[in-house]
Amino acid sequence: MSNSKHQVATQFLFSYVNAITAGLVALLLFAYNYLVRWFAVAKKPQPPKPAGAWPLLGHLPLFAGSQQLPHIMLGDLADKYGPIFTLQIGVHQALVVSSWEVAKEWFTTNDIASANRPSFTAAKYLTYDGVMFGLAPYGDYWREMRKLVTKELLSSRQLELLKRVRMSEIENFLKELHICLIENKIGSDHVVVDLKQRFSDLSLNLILRLVVGKRYGGTGGGDDKKEAGRCQKAIESFFRLMGVFVLRDAIPFLGWLDVGGHEKAMKGTAKELDELVSEWLEEHRSKRNSGEVANEQHDFMSVMLSVLECSDHVGCDSDTINKSTCLNLILGASETTAVVLTWTISLLLNNTNTLKKAQEELDMMVGRERKVNESDISKLIYLQAIIKEALRVCPPTPLLGPRETRKDCTINGYHVKEGTWLFTNLSKIHKDPCIWPDPLEFKPERFLTSHKHIDVKGQNFELTPFGSGRRSCPGSSFGLQMVAIVLASFLQAFEISTPTSAPIDMTGKFGMTNMKATPLEVLLSPRLSPEFYNFYREII
Repeated sequence: MSNSKHQVATQFLFSYVNAITAGLVALLLFAYNYLVRWFAVAKKPQPPKPAGAWPLLGHLPLFAGSQQLPHIMLGDLADKYGPIFTLQIGVHQALVVSSWEVAKEWFTTNDIASANRPSFTAAKYLTYDGVMFGLAPYGDYWREMRKLVTKELLSSRQLELLKRVRMSEIENFLKELHICLIENKIGSDHVVVDLKQRFSDLSLNLILRLVVGKRYGGTGGGDDKKEAGRCQKAIESFFRLMGVFVLRDAIPFLGWLDVGGHEKAMKGTAKELDELVSEWLEEHRSKRNSGEVANEQHDFMSVMLSVLECSDHVGCDSDTINKSTCLNLILGASETTAVVLTWTISLLLNNTNTLKKAQEELDMMVGRERKVNESDISKLIYLQAIIKEALRVCPPTPLLGPRETRKDCTINGYHVKEGTWLFTNLSKIHKDPCIWPDPLEFKPERFLTSHKHIDVKGQNFELTPFGSGRRSCPGSSFGLQMVAIVLASFLQAFEISTPTSAPIDMTGKFGMTNMKATPLEVLLSPRLSPEFYNFYREII
């Protein structure tokens, strides 16, 4: 009996020792493989990295307390470390690209490899945790939503159906400016207006009409101005907070520290936006259920209600998809259009000879007897050059929306690990003196001569204000169309000048987009006969 017990104990001991040995061998093999891979990666060329990274924080202290806008600071670092360099942002690696050649390699060869978006705290709170397709991870959901938006809102057929809506808003805009001129003119037919605010109102109403069939304020009628202010304030907060980098993004285990109260502000803005879009969705659903026809039969939210009713989206309810997608369109289009128009007029006021040439082209190609329309834009070659040059000098997003690598890849001969953040400094690329002589000067003529072949559709990487590749802006063509017709209509209708002899302040504001930091006050006077403005006053 004792021998039997001894034999069992011995067998148990041997099995125990064998298990430990096997575990140790597995651990050693894992450690060996890890070290081999680590040394293999370490031996591969790495992009330059600025000195002065702190333990744990990395290069964050470089940005702390800086008065410079991020794209300007990163541009200064590019002057020192070259067109591609690495920053340590807490526990994350970030790659900064500042040349068109490297950007081209990213957006072609490595487009799929870098098609993800980083999971920033702002995206979590402000985009329904990544359901908003512009910031959603690369995959089936993102592809499906982008395809749906392109087909149901941005297709040529749909944009033609909505042409009346677009033109009526532009006519409202001109009408309101003329009424303001009549009621508040200073001396002889002049009035000072803040065009930055006017362009923001116009852009918001344009996209609201297209997406949810609503408009706010103005003499042409509209909904409650209090709600308009609420909506604009929430949108401004969205873009400001989307540009905020919180401690959790760099060092996740310190996420409980809400330094500066930014996360609290994000939650508040997200709640405000959700309440707004939820009200719109309920209005659409009520009208649909009662058989009542909505104000705009073809608005995107109505289309989404029908499409999502017949679809199954795993892991997300249809209302959240509808709200997030509509918000994505409203937020993107309203802010970007206003930014481009504001900077373009600012540049024209600081370059009055260019302004004069633009209006002379309008007189020659369209005349003063009829209003300019969308079919005229293709003939306004100089106006198109002005818009391109404005997008070069003042891109609406100086730092393209950040990407994240989905796998290890090689860029410009350097090894880049999976999970690396990618920032493309458009402001630096657009002012490369090797590509753009006199890069700080506003010269639309360059797009009629030496740079005539360059467009802004994402295939010429020297000028990509709307990005390139899979993550480029799907509404860029629509946005350019809107900027062109608004700019042409405005310049045809009014003479503009600065209220003082001082040049327009070109300082930008911190945030996801490059909005002008100060108001754009402009002295306005009628350019055409009174009958022209009576037309606008009578049609609406």
